Amino acid sequence: MIRKSFLTAVMVALTAAAWAAEPAADLTELSLEELMNVKVTLVSKKAEPLLSTPAAITVVTSDDIRRSGATTIADVLRLVPGVHVARIGPSDWGVAARGFNGIYVNKMLVMVDGRSVYLPLFSGVYWNRQDTAFEDIDRIEVVRGPGGALWGANAINGIINIITKSAKDTQGGTLQLGAGTEEEVFGTVRYGGRLGDAATPTAWYRIYAKYFERDGLVDQAGDDLAGDWGFRRTGFRVDWDVSDRDTVTLQGDYYEGEDLSETAISSYASPVPTVFEDESVSQGGNVLVRWQRSVDDQTEFALQAYYDVTSDEGLWYGKIIDTIADIDFQHRFRPHDRHEIVWGAGVRRTVDDAPGTEMFGLTTAKRTVNVTSAFVQDEITLTPDLLALTVGTKLEHNDYTGFEYQPSARLVYTPTGHQTLWAAVSRAVRTPSRVDRDLSFTGPAVAPGVYTRLLGNDDFESEELLAFELGYRLQPVETVTLDATTFYHDYDNLRTAELGVPFPELAPTPPHMVVPTTIGNKMQGEAYGFELAANWHPAPWWLIRSGYTFYELQLHLDADSVDTLERQAEDEAPQNLAFVHSSMDLPGAIELDLVVRYVDTVPAFDVDNYLELDARAAWRPSERLELFVAGSNLLEAHHQEYFPKYIGILPVDVQRSVYAGVTWRF
Repeated sequence: MIRKSFLTAVMVALTAAAWAAEPAADLTELSLEELMNVKVTLVSKKAEPLLSTPAAITVVTSDDIRRSGATTIADVLRLVPGVHVARIGPSDWGVAARGFNGIYVNKMLVMVDGRSVYLPLFSGVYWNRQDTAFEDIDRIEVVRGPGGALWGANAINGIINIITKSAKDTQGGTLQLGAGTEEEVFGTVRYGGRLGDAATPTAWYRIYAKYFERDGLVDQAGDDLAGDWGFRRTGFRVDWDVSDRDTVTLQGDYYEGEDLSETAISSYASPVPTVFEDESVSQGGNVLVRWQRSVDDQTEFALQAYYDVTSDEGLWYGKIIDTIADIDFQHRFRPHDRHEIVWGAGVRRTVDDAPGTEMFGLTTAKRTVNVTSAFVQDEITLTPDLLALTVGTKLEHNDYTGFEYQPSARLVYTPTGHQTLWAAVSRAVRTPSRVDRDLSFTGPAVAPGVYTRLLGNDDFESEELLAFELGYRLQPVETVTLDATTFYHDYDNLRTAELGVPFPELAPTPPHMVVPTTIGNKMQGEAYGFELAANWHPAPWWLIRSGYTFYELQLHLDADSVDTLERQAEDEAPQNLAFVHSSMDLPGAIELDLVVRYVDTVPAFDVDNYLELDARAAWRPSERLELFVAGSNLLEAHHQEYFPKYIGILPVDVQRSVYAGVTWRF
């Protein structure tokens, strides 16, 4: 399944080219005070200290990622307070903040270096494609709560931005190899160099290649299921200092892979669902170019364009090709000492081509959707170094619902350099997807000759959110930081599945009855809860991070609704989430990380609560060499985390996993 010869050739070539590289700098250990002053960009589209940011934001640093022991970006996000990560299939995850999880999470906007990876066909993110060399990730910024005023539609419950390092900061080489029980074999090689005069280079580059083979999961009895997963990925980045004021970034990726899963599929000729081994094939690529000009500390311009193509082919859905072209412009300036304004505009064109199969299809196989947008935000200093108000809105026009507006107001109060109180009110929308408008999905027979069919709706409107948030950050002493957020979300026009009148259908043969269910907007709801995070340095060599989340969702149907499915979203999120992450630097250059995770029950799918332990131990005898062993889900042989709603993927259990590896930096 994996083209090892190709990968081996690439890795050998890259390694040979890197022999003369300088050793990479050691990863920096951040104090809690330094961590609270890490610069974040998601909330205001400019670099600002985490401590004074008026939003529920968490930063996962490169060192956090390395020490987590996680092998996927989705699993790294288990260490973010308020984020529910659930493995749904062999290569499928649900990642959501503040509820509404599932295989296609339609209320979380996910980006890589500012490039949206949210696909408008299904309204969601394919987490099995979101990967890169972990050593090249600078940080992951996660905002819980709406961000539509700056980032646009679908940033309704949160935003995730995976930010990679500049090529200038990744000079030299890295080679990582490993193997384990579930992570059967994996490897990454990356090399960075410079262009131009060796003494005064003006451009830097890096290239990487990565591959893995992973074993399948098990069923609830612990028996093996078909589910092998293999992936190959390669990419590059170039950063060029064109002048003292101008920088240009060019980067791109290409990937291809296969994953095998057991899928239950029915047909009109064979109404009883039959379990097949479905080998899905995916491939894709993207290229991004970004120009930035800094006039001074208070004025800058940025222009970004990217092109993204993805292709997926599977047994139950056929072949799907998504193409996205996107251009964005941004300008930040200070017209007055008390005002800092950022504004911008953008255009996007998405083309989806999905011919479908007998049981799954779209009423229009190919559709082009255009989105134009503009935003403006003003950060107003009410009292210098004490009180600031940020107001702004984004206006978008899409081909489904026309104009959408998403205003926001955020107030931040910083009485001292070690505490921040903030409040926000925001409106955000989740715009229709192709599935909401064009779907035709026929499920298994519910009786002899009787089938259910889920249909899209040309009149489906945007889901709406009005959110109220209040947060407080505090560093009471040098060794402790605390972060608390409480929220109330008021949803309207939520998606429902409305039962229709059965009708006969003569074709495809044999003749049969269809019980239609049409997607609608006949539900409202309220979600509320709080998120807590605490960091403690009990000793210079020991850091403890922890998080706890309480979440409650109440949904209400319109009086005329006959929803048959969507209201169960009320019970599709765990009410309680918690984790404790202990990181220790022990004598002898040994690192030890232990993570205890608790996830509450998911009543809608009869998924039990679970308590799990992840662990990682590493020995770093030099700056260049690291040997490590890691394990995940160590307390149980296997457990279920979620359920694959809608589609025919069979329920799976996640197994205990142990792997070991070596990292060499040269």
